[in-house]
Amino acid sequence: MEPFGGQRTLQGMDQEDWQQARAGDGRAFGRVFDRHKDRIRRHAHGLTSRSSDAEDIVAITFLEAWRLRSRVRLVDGSTLPWLIVTATYTANNFRRSARRYARALERLPEPQPILADEDDDHTATRALAGLRLEDQKVITLCVLFDYSAAEAATVLSIPVGTVKSRLSRAKARLTIELTNQNA
Repeated sequence: MEPFGGQRTLQGMDQEDWQQARAGDGRAFGRVFDRHKDRIRRHAHGLTSRSSDAEDIVAITFLEAWRLRSRVRLVDGSTLPWLIVTATYTANNFRRSARRYARALERLPEPQPILADEDDDHTATRALAGLRLEDQKVITLCVLFDYSAAEAATVLSIPVGTVKSRLSRAKARLTIELTNQNA
């Protein structure tokens, strides 16, 4: 006999939908998502101070649920406990990542202000503006702010080799452009 005049319990609904989701039924997974997203969002908001991080935690939690759906354990017929634990682990990963990022930024040297000469005709500025944005970033960090290639790679989240090749290419283009403007 089903409780509440024949209505299925949330646990029973979860169990049925999860069996279908395990078989690859996206609609069944969507029903589980709709049933638990607000609860996971509230939990995520309690674990982080940034609203955008909480939304990311919800997204990652459900992505992991879909990705690992054959291994998700139901507790009393519900996916909610697994989802809450996964959201908690995800929030912990966010905090660790934020700490690593903050430590990396602390290791970077303080940028030094660059003062333009009042008599400057802005030739260098125009030449720099003619470069691709990626090359402008590398020139700015490595030449103007005197970052090493490794430091610039950390700031830009790209490999050191990419920084070196962009720097070489950008310097060559700047040399050509400045030579042409001064000729």
